[in-house]
Amino acid sequence: MDPSSPVLPASILEQTALQLGCSPTDKKLAFHLDEKDELKHLRECFYIPKIKDLPPTDLALVNGEESCVYFIGNSLGLQPRKVKTYLDEELDKWARTGVHGHFNGKRPWALADECILDLMAGLAGAKRQEIALMNGLTVNLHLLMLSFFKPTSRRYKILLEARAFPSDHYAMESQLRLHGLDVEKSMVLLQPRQGEETLRIEDILAVIEEEGDSIAVILFSGVQYYTGQLFDIPRITKAGQKKHSVTRSSGDCVLHEEIALWEQSFRQMNAKLFGKAVLWQILPPLSREVSSPRSQHCSDSTDEFSRDRHNGCLVGFDLAHAVGNVELHLHDWGVDFACWCSYKYLNSGAGGLAGAYIHEKHSKSIKPTLIGWWGHDFKTRFLMENKLQLSEGINGFRLSNPPILLVCALHASLEVFSQTTMKALRKKSILLTGYLEYLIKHYYSEDKTNPEKPFVRIITPSRIEERGCQLTLSFSLPIKSVFKELEKRGVAVSKSNFIFLTINKLLICFYSNCDMREPNALRVAPVPLYNSFLDVHRFIEILGSAITYSKQTANNTVLSGSY
Repeated sequence: MDPSSPVLPASILEQTALQLGCSPTDKKLAFHLDEKDELKHLRECFYIPKIKDLPPTDLALVNGEESCVYFIGNSLGLQPRKVKTYLDEELDKWARTGVHGHFNGKRPWALADECILDLMAGLAGAKRQEIALMNGLTVNLHLLMLSFFKPTSRRYKILLEARAFPSDHYAMESQLRLHGLDVEKSMVLLQPRQGEETLRIEDILAVIEEEGDSIAVILFSGVQYYTGQLFDIPRITKAGQKKHSVTRSSGDCVLHEEIALWEQSFRQMNAKLFGKAVLWQILPPLSREVSSPRSQHCSDSTDEFSRDRHNGCLVGFDLAHAVGNVELHLHDWGVDFACWCSYKYLNSGAGGLAGAYIHEKHSKSIKPTLIGWWGHDFKTRFLMENKLQLSEGINGFRLSNPPILLVCALHASLEVFSQTTMKALRKKSILLTGYLEYLIKHYYSEDKTNPEKPFVRIITPSRIEERGCQLTLSFSLPIKSVFKELEKRGVAVSKSNFIFLTINKLLICFYSNCDMREPNALRVAPVPLYNSFLDVHRFIEILGSAITYSKQTANNTVLSGSY
């Protein structure tokens, strides 16, 4: 289903259940939805972990031969079955041919990343020449920021969400410090309204309008990693880019530079008309007649002022939780730059090869600050003359030859994506996550008439156009007690004292995997590539058992303490 469709998932679920003659909560509906799922064959392209292999499962409680419910693709995607085959192919080629593997085989090592660029470009909604596969996400973010973040005396701030992923936050802080800027004054952090968990688009746009004259770069997530909120990428991009800087802290300073620009234009026009600057010679040098004290935010560079005046904010996105999750059209939206990892929804394995994007409009104007051999044009790269012929656009940002083993893993996953479209995946995802939302609200909504009943609140926006596949759940019960009961039933929890200290805090819920981030939040991500509607139904059953038992234990603790 289309995000813009007027038919909501709840309506589809209820109508389908009515046709089946059952309740929308009946497992019969889950079986039916899986049977009608046109993408169900893609599940067979992945290894689904067996319950017996997930430590520390209690095999006295579960059937160890069953597949788990894996709801943590937002942290680490499952392994595509072809990964091992592709790795073995390259290891065998290395063993048999040695160095000749660089330019032979279906994946020549020197060109390995380029062999899968078209597959990646489709998921990003970009042109082939606008993307590169290289490094890790944060490395790419730094490389891009070194070229896109060029603070001036007027534009020197970076705008990002207050709860950005730590790597993004730290990268922006370090970029500001690199330019000698005060982080507190130069980093604009967008906070949700008091009592709210997510950002409103009108608030984002209002800050851009209010602060835009001084903002050099806007860096946002495509999908917010913690809340699961899908940001309106095209509106944020458009708002930032159209925010031209036309004012300064000193009106006289603005006038001075405006006149300087006028004089320059007049000189050029006069020379064109008369062949020499006749009229110019009889006019006083107006720009030099205007003088005023320069504030610290006024530059002596006319070029700097001209650049600020004719360009708005540069807008970039971290798409780690968006690519492979939602439809992207980076080129058509005019996004300036972006980067992403590939081990979440792109299933390339931990630390997989990352992606970077620069819009083609910047291909000649934006150059890399740090240059490596692989940024040299391929046609003359191996002449080894040390006379740089820099590739245009994002290709000039490549530093080293591609890691073939990482390419293999990403190749295997992208081939699965090539069997369908992001539009089809998104259609299933909306209904799959809508099904999860429906069951959570049915069983665990807050009951004002029964304050003793445990409830679950969904932090993620309810509007389908404002979320991907992930739902972030908040519990009325202490989440640790729920996890403890799940652990008794085969739960494996990676302990951490703070929300940001771990990337892979796994909750293996009886049969299932999902992601916990303290305090009291559980991130659940049914991925349309390999998760089923039955997975959702099983998860709800298991979660219900854990909540019930946890509540009973809490009550018993209170009663025993009263004696």
